[in-house]
Amino acid sequence: MKKQKQLELLEEAISSTGHKIRYEKGSFVGGECRVRENKIVVVNKFLPIEGKIATLASVLRQLNPPGLSANVVKILDDLTANDLFSGRNR
Repeated sequence: MKKQKQLELLEEAISSTGHKIRYEKGSFVGGECRVRENKIVVVNKFLPIEGKIATLASVLRQLNPPGLSANVVKILDDLTANDLFSGRNR
């Protein structure tokens, strides 16, 4: 599966949890936060696509929502198998 499609699937999965995704610039990688009642996932927009995928996948693992699609579960499993979650909370 192409990287852009993986990113889109992860974005859809996170959006289904009620979180908004924001791509911002700054000296951070990204993660989940709450601003008042709003649930937000912030991702550094200057990361390569692999970094964006890893960041969204890490947040999705933490949220652990029920009913993830088979494609999203495969993406998460592949990233876990490649040990890309070893640097949690980057």
